[in-house]
Amino acid sequence: MIRHTLTFLAAVTLFGLHVGAGESKAQEQRSSAELPAPIVQELIGNSCLNCHNSGEPAAGIDLESITAGAIEANREVWEKVVRMLRLRQMPPFDMPRPEEATYNAALRSLAPTLDDIAARHPQPGRTDTFRRLTRTEYRNAVRDLLAVDVDVSALLPEDEVSHGFDNITVGELSPTLLNRYISAAQKISRLALGGSQHSPGGTTIRVRPDVTQEERVEGLPIGTRGGTLISYHFPQDGEYEIQIRLARDRDEHVEGLTKPHELELLLDLERVKLFTVNPPRGNAGSAGAYGRQSHDHVDQHLTARLDVTAGTHQVGVTFLKNSSSLLEYARQPLNVHFNMYRHPRLGPAVYQVSIAGPFRANGPGNTASRKRIFVTQPTGPEDEDECARKIVASLLRRACRQPITDEDLSKPMALYREARAAGNFKEGLEVAISAILLNPKFLFRIERDASGIPPGTAYQVSDVELASRLSFFLWSSIPDDELLQLAERGQLSDSEVLEQQTRRMLADDRSQSLASNFAGQWLHLRNLESTTPDARLYPDFDDNLRQAFREETERLFGAIMNEDRSVLELLTSDYTYLNERLAKHYGVPHVYGSRFRRVSLEENSHRGGLLRHGSILTVTSYATRTSPVLRGKWILENILGTRLPPPPDNVPAIEESTVASELTGRERLAQHRADPACASCHNLIDPVGFSMESFDAVGRWRELDEGQLVDASGSLPYGDVFSGVDGLEQRLLDRPDLFVSTMAEKLLTFAIGRGAEPHDAPEIRKIVRDAKDEGYRFSSLILGVVNSVPFQMRTSQ
Repeated sequence: MIRHTLTFLAAVTLFGLHVGAGESKAQEQRSSAELPAPIVQELIGNSCLNCHNSGEPAAGIDLESITAGAIEANREVWEKVVRMLRLRQMPPFDMPRPEEATYNAALRSLAPTLDDIAARHPQPGRTDTFRRLTRTEYRNAVRDLLAVDVDVSALLPEDEVSHGFDNITVGELSPTLLNRYISAAQKISRLALGGSQHSPGGTTIRVRPDVTQEERVEGLPIGTRGGTLISYHFPQDGEYEIQIRLARDRDEHVEGLTKPHELELLLDLERVKLFTVNPPRGNAGSAGAYGRQSHDHVDQHLTARLDVTAGTHQVGVTFLKNSSSLLEYARQPLNVHFNMYRHPRLGPAVYQVSIAGPFRANGPGNTASRKRIFVTQPTGPEDEDECARKIVASLLRRACRQPITDEDLSKPMALYREARAAGNFKEGLEVAISAILLNPKFLFRIERDASGIPPGTAYQVSDVELASRLSFFLWSSIPDDELLQLAERGQLSDSEVLEQQTRRMLADDRSQSLASNFAGQWLHLRNLESTTPDARLYPDFDDNLRQAFREETERLFGAIMNEDRSVLELLTSDYTYLNERLAKHYGVPHVYGSRFRRVSLEENSHRGGLLRHGSILTVTSYATRTSPVLRGKWILENILGTRLPPPPDNVPAIEESTVASELTGRERLAQHRADPACASCHNLIDPVGFSMESFDAVGRWRELDEGQLVDASGSLPYGDVFSGVDGLEQRLLDRPDLFVSTMAEKLLTFAIGRGAEPHDAPEIRKIVRDAKDEGYRFSSLILGVVNSVPFQMRTSQ
């Protein structure tokens, strides 16, 4: 085996030098057919990418078959070899390892050769011809097209995730989903125009049951506590009814209502109503019929009718905070108060807010959406058709993200005229806008092959297609007028113009979607919503902490982006973003209030970069304990770019009933690795995750695990043993290109809407090389992706 491995490394070096010195014409024309398909499968199947098999990465590779042909004929195979060498997955981990200099020499010989071949023969890959907008993209597109922000989570289902992102497998539109889009289009067009309804509409907004409501909610006035702040679009001028209901326990008692409390209703932070909530007369704490009945009525009066102008307003419901003294405890009390039986509320809490109306509607008003839509107004019935045509043409051009033709206009205008004949001008426009929102050129990102080129040819995408790629990458939304105009004039593909537009768009607030949408998926922040640690073991966890976790990570990512800092600061930052709730959880002193702010950290705070964030540590844990496996897998895949297979079907999970509950995580996994079918993969994954064991399942620092000192020693595939998160971060910084390459690959995958393939590797290496010269600044990676062959080109079919 040793001889086999050394022969392989020598072959890589010699073959790289051979190709670099020049190839014969016959060698260049050799096809990949010289490498039998079974050998390719054997390379993938027996490598540590499928380490649950033999655990020998190089087993089964016929070196003579590969090296006998031209390297160009086996590009994809050699790219896989480069990847495994770069990650030190070759030779097997139980075999003697070559010196670092040997690895580096092999990579220096092979990678430039592959890069040179890629430069001479671009292979951009192929994105799907039809890609439906994701739910997030749809919401953002509607916001930018019609100036109305609609929560579409109740209108459209979640999108399926592939390669870590939800914008990959979005090619189909089932009849059921089409019906959902039809309903969404009708509702959105009515909201945008302020259309009338046959009866007053209504919406109920419910506060999550695990929200603690003892402190001020960000955005509400100082001196208040709890409640909620709702951004709500009122469709018309008129009178609306707002009804508030308070949270109850399982006995239907309003929990925490032991004395009078004042509750205020605000509209755009101005008080419109002040209520007093009194405890029921009699024994409110009893479980008798009288107590239950009296609690049924304590919030019946929390209803107000008020006149509201059409458009989006902020509706606030909150309690006035009663004065209280600071009590001293021997131990810090829990910050959680949302459940009578485990975490009793100290005062009443808001359960839901219902908004109904309009009653006595006074018209659609002058909303931002109507200003966006009505680029012209008819002066009379005789010019309504022409005005409608101008309005529809303006919206359709931006919705379809390209110049439009008379044929494009014919269908929405026909629907407009039909609805206008049965109603009025506004009703006609409402139907036309619904038709625009259902237009395939809006719902789908369509990229057709250039005409007159043979299959398998790499070609430059058009300027309007490039504009859509750029806007959906940076904004998860449609191009704005400036970008679209440049594309229509054929100027966007100019390198200087493209860079200027990229920097302009990064400076726009809409680029925050990179933090919420891209980073939210790359770093698994979306999984926080479905993560609920066991309340018996982690009683200090609530939704307030869950949302603070996500906010901290998104703000750090946003700061790196907005300030154009090195992306390595995602790992090494000596600052973070905290509010009082999160600071208490971390044990960071002198942070007060619900407002998030940047906090410089002391050296012994155990906080800083991503690997120390509660968000990451919680989504990579189980409900009852930490998981070195989940954490190790997360680091290998999302920080180092290692591709790990799912576990084989015949490998059982760790059984809690058969593994003593008092065992530490390391001891549990030692028993699990005793199974040979588990050992090969876990020997790769577990040592990385062990280094994070000083953080518990909700991200708190700990010294003990099950009464024993935490053993946080770990290792990476390419390094020696280290201790704790400090050692892990240092090992990652020893080879920063690995993390930057992973981030570049994730950005490229998100940008082009398909998984990265071996033929994309030369472009990723180029992005990283160019970014290194710029100190790995965030903008250098974004520009590298935008200037890359896969982003600007496509292969014909």
